[in-house]
Amino acid sequence: RTVSLPSSCASSGTRCLISGWGNYPDRLRCLDAPILSDSSCRSSYPGQITSNMFCAGFLEGGKDSCQGDSGGPVVCNGQLQGVVSWGYGCAQRNKPGVYAKVCNYNSWIRSTMSS
Repeated sequence: RTVSLPSSCASSGTRCLISGWGNYPDRLRCLDAPILSDSSCRSSYPGQITSNMFCAGFLEGGKDSCQGDSGGPVVCNGQLQGVVSWGYGCAQRNKPGVYAKVCNYNSWIRSTMSS
């Protein structure tokens, strides 16, 4: 089944489903996590967050995407809002996951897929 491209960028607080295989190739894992505000994202990673990235997860740590999950989907309200990208370690306090912001690439994706 395919996932829809986003009709607009998701706002902070939106709950999303983050999926990945991680270290368990026989078992897909999923995490329900909120998109964090740009300010908390930037304060977690000073000077490293661009307008094409967003953070999602839990600042208290404990739950996160991790190595092996990169490239996996971040689906919010049935739309692909993000792609698992990077972070500092896994599930560490004040170091949420960082994701590629798919809504910024909509026109490129559409033109590339149609050609």
